[in-house]
Amino acid sequence: MNLNPIVPFEPISTETIPTSSDWITQIKWDGVRILTYFDGHEVRLMNRKQNDRTSQYPELLDIKRYCSATSCILDGEIIAFDQKRPAFQEVMKRESLRNRQSIELAVSRTPITYMIFDILMYNDIWLVDRPLLDRQKVLEEVIIPNSNLQIVQNFNDGNKLFDVMKEHNMEGVISKDLRGTYAIGGKDKRWQKKKIFHDLYAVIGGVTMRNGIVNSLLLGLFENGNLYYIGHAGTGKLSNNDWRNITQLVQSKIILNRPFLNEPARNKEAIWIMPVHTVKVQFLEWTTNRTMRHPSIQALVDMQVTACSFQQNE
Repeated sequence: MNLNPIVPFEPISTETIPTSSDWITQIKWDGVRILTYFDGHEVRLMNRKQNDRTSQYPELLDIKRYCSATSCILDGEIIAFDQKRPAFQEVMKRESLRNRQSIELAVSRTPITYMIFDILMYNDIWLVDRPLLDRQKVLEEVIIPNSNLQIVQNFNDGNKLFDVMKEHNMEGVISKDLRGTYAIGGKDKRWQKKKIFHDLYAVIGGVTMRNGIVNSLLLGLFENGNLYYIGHAGTGKLSNNDWRNITQLVQSKIILNRPFLNEPARNKEAIWIMPVHTVKVQFLEWTTNRTMRHPSIQALVDMQVTACSFQQNE
């Protein structure tokens, strides 16, 4: 292939969705970022880390079915559905496959949709220095939607779209400046994402340490008198001083046996503690294994732990 892979442009996080007429908002699809490279002879699919994913998605290799360009670079998200909504764990089933026969079976068992939202090169001409509005016009001209491929829709009212996404338990939205160019390898306010998170209060049942300081919490919820592991978290709003305080706090609570009924992923490196302290956690969604996806610690919370204090709220 004559085209060198690039690092795609990334959005920054925001709490306020732009409302100017120069901005549009799109659904933030819960999938895998994939760029399509077509040099006129060969099609290659690469993820955001420039890892080759060409073999994983054979339904996208006949580019003439969906694109009239003689060469191009397309940017988009590959999604797969769990019943009626996109589910990250579903597309991960395709990402993990390496065997050709397994991939061929997965095409029908786990169908994917490529949601295209940008075009960076068209007929050997780079478009990254043109405004998004112009790039979208080119995209509309060259893309032929089909059962495996769609162009991401624009919405003018970003706040209304965000409310709809919350109702349907989706991942969030991305707002984009129609005047904005595309910065390869960049990340700035020309694209702004707002994710939908869930909050809960979780019990600390174990910790991991680095250089004598706690750096991650193993968390659980009580149900019917049993503590169930729901994931570990080491990022969020806690300061270095907070982590030092937690280290001191757990010293007198260390126990020999794990307090969780189920076995945590970090079982070998964990230090078990009495499940009497709680934290407020923000997370994106529940996985099929009933663990939190992208958990973030918001605060250490002083509250009484009882068997009925915690429920897994979807």
